[in-house]
Amino acid sequence: MKTYRRVGFQGERGAFSETAARKMVTGNMDLVPLPSFPALFRALASGKIDYATVPIENTLAGSVHENYDLLLKHRLPILFETSVQIVHNLIAPPGVSLLSVRRAYSHPVALQQCRRFFEKHRRIEAVPFYDTAGSVKMVTEKKLPDAAAIAGKSCASIYGGRIVAKDIGDDRENYTRFFLLGHRSMAKRHASGTKTSIVFVTKNLPGALFRCLSAFALRDINLTKIESRPLMGRPWEYLFYLDFLGNPSSLTPGNALKNLDEITEFVRVLGCYTTVP
Repeated sequence: MKTYRRVGFQGERGAFSETAARKMVTGNMDLVPLPSFPALFRALASGKIDYATVPIENTLAGSVHENYDLLLKHRLPILFETSVQIVHNLIAPPGVSLLSVRRAYSHPVALQQCRRFFEKHRRIEAVPFYDTAGSVKMVTEKKLPDAAAIAGKSCASIYGGRIVAKDIGDDRENYTRFFLLGHRSMAKRHASGTKTSIVFVTKNLPGALFRCLSAFALRDINLTKIESRPLMGRPWEYLFYLDFLGNPSSLTPGNALKNLDEITEFVRVLGCYTTVP
């Protein structure tokens, strides 16, 4: 009997999150599209799905702040990370040519990343939609005669569309970093990772952040990202999300976290994980 893993992601089939899921989860899986990021986190927390694929950062648009906040709200460990190259294509219903297109639907971030295309084709209006793949699904199902959508190429085959303009993004070095989240019971099984994400709150003292970062710098631990988010209920104070290379179970990173715990109000390890190329 085959065992299927239920892997959730935000959006519709063909979304870039689905590509990331296929990179990080091997074997048989049931892909579960969900309408929003809060719905995705709730589904994982309640056991309706086994894994969640979550975009966390894009090389052009920056961090997905909503998902940083949801990582703090839900204690769901990071198990893997991967990156997916984002290649935008203009996909139209069958029979619709590029010359016929007057509206292009897509997620606002995708539209923003195709500004040169819209400058070149001024007759085409950029229309925001909730999802890249969902926009292809909509224009093909409605058979709109003057509309197309911007999404990944797999959406064309999934929804029966036709690519009328390939690779229309402004920058080819466009990548999104994704996390694969699981249940708390899975954290120990994935404890051999080489990269760690944490969140902490500094004490409100001069030089507090400097001392926190020194816990890693003095031990030659490589920090790969730091991100601040507002601390709810305490105006003008912040949470800090930090990624570093290392495993908390190893001596040096473990000592750095002990040191950090001594000089902060709050520290939580969000996950120790492996990078999937």
